[in-house]
Amino acid sequence: MQRVVQSLQDILSVLKPLTVDWQDDVATRVIGKLKAIPVSSNYDLEAVGKLLDEDFEDGLLICRLFLGLSKDQFTASLSEALGSAGAGKTRFKRDRAGYLAGLAGLGIADAMVAEVTREVHWSDTLVERLRSGRGSAISGQRRGRGLEDFAEELVRKVFGSNFASRSNFVGARGLIAKCDIAIPSMEDPRIVIESKAYGATGSKMTDVIGDIEKIISAKRSDTAFLFVTDGLSWRQRQSDLRKIVSYQNNGDITRIYTLASSADLVADLTTLKTEMGIA
Repeated sequence: MQRVVQSLQDILSVLKPLTVDWQDDVATRVIGKLKAIPVSSNYDLEAVGKLLDEDFEDGLLICRLFLGLSKDQFTASLSEALGSAGAGKTRFKRDRAGYLAGLAGLGIADAMVAEVTREVHWSDTLVERLRSGRGSAISGQRRGRGLEDFAEELVRKVFGSNFASRSNFVGARGLIAKCDIAIPSMEDPRIVIESKAYGATGSKMTDVIGDIEKIISAKRSDTAFLFVTDGLSWRQRQSDLRKIVSYQNNGDITRIYTLASSADLVADLTTLKTEMGIA
């Protein structure tokens, strides 16, 4: 092979956008089924049931598309509506009526009517691209930031402005790790708080576990580590949540809180404030 010398401009001048066909066999098949659904102003559950009878996985995907939910969001919501007995094909075959009632609770019939009778504008296609792309990322960011703000508001009730937020704290042996809140300061924290919202496009599980482990490794043994989380999608990742709980059981995490346990968080912060002599 002949030796050549290339420049940056050589490469830049020949770059082209990479385009791929997003439609696989499943997408092509589901699109065909969507086009075959008759327009109606009053869908009943039997119409949904027929979709699931014909092909359960395709039918479930069609339901998810009408509801505008990601796979994780849909699975978590449906599991919540159905209870603890599963949300797969076996559950559907065993209790068809109950399964359809669960979908009804998610508003599938109304969602179908709203979608098929919606007046289409040319901008709808671009709006959908925006929603599925940038909008998906923003939703995840807002979930995470909302949980951080929730924790910060409760901390402010107990400690006023005597805390630092969203930075790196200095722990044992000068080790550094990121946390959402450090009380009273990042330079000498007595309490560190990390908040992680997990729901579909929220924090990736590898990030959640990794961030927790970094805090555990860096903090002093006498620094309280409070972890705040929420999101139905945890139910689909119970092995990961179990690992976090094991950290709490081992004393690496002082306590785990959710939105529903805000009173416990305030009470524990108040107790820690007294025990640690934090002004």
